Amino acid sequence: MLILQRRKGQSLSINDNITLTVVDVGPEWVKLSIDAPRDIPVLRSELKEAAAENLKASETIPKYLLNELLHHKPTGE
Repeated sequence: MLILQRRKGQSLSINDNITLTVVDVGPEWVKLSIDAPRDIPVLRSELKEAAAENLKASETIPKYLLNELLHHKPTGE
């Protein structure tokens, strides 16, 4: 792990195609600007963790049941 100190307005580069810039700093937060190519996903860690949990939960449902739910056509009530 690399730990760097940056001030407001300063940047750091990852490879030649990603730039992180410190936009603003508060007492318990930092606002970053991330300039990266569109094909590189940029996700907050809590969203990435939630997606992993959802995937794990979906694996516990039998595939036949999941297919039934996905292809179920509601009847007119």
